[in-house]
Amino acid sequence: EPDPPALSPLAGEKGRAEDARRYQRGRVIHRLLEFLPEVEAPRREEVARKLLGPEARGFSKAEQDALIRETLAVLAHPDFAPIFGPGSRAEAPVAGLIEGRDGPRPVAGQLDRILVTTEKVLIVDYKSNRPAPEEEAQVSPAYLRQMAAYRALLRQVYPGREIACALLWTDAPRLMQLSPESLETHAP
Repeated sequence: EPDPPALSPLAGEKGRAEDARRYQRGRVIHRLLEFLPEVEAPRREEVARKLLGPEARGFSKAEQDALIRETLAVLAHPDFAPIFGPGSRAEAPVAGLIEGRDGPRPVAGQLDRILVTTEKVLIVDYKSNRPAPEEEAQVSPAYLRQMAAYRALLRQVYPGREIACALLWTDAPRLMQLSPESLETHAP
């Protein structure tokens, strides 16, 4: 599977507009998933409408409603409760050096969500691709390399703990655990 396509100057106005819209859609969902877990469930829809802000300009009311429904479905899903529950953090910055195949290499990024327990660390990256891949083998190698690098870095921060990685496909919504074998294959 190739990496997600970059914006092409040859894609034409329509192609660039569609790519920009997909990116904007992802930013809106990320923003909602960052702030809404801290809001009591009965108030989430009301707060979501206030949070949409400038990123939602250009989306129709129906499209904004769909973005909110998709986000609220993720937050209400019982399988995701620990990810958005007490002790989890949103938008956690990480940076450091890891030992790559070609020597030391820097890693810096922002974890969409992290949950740290005494035995395990779970890092979750939100993906708003539509449609979401059904199987891990269909996931872009770029995403797997990103998560493998984060995993390598967090192994240094949390020695002795299992570092688990997952992608949260917001469109499904579905949490896809990434296998340790896949992460080793894509390790830096």
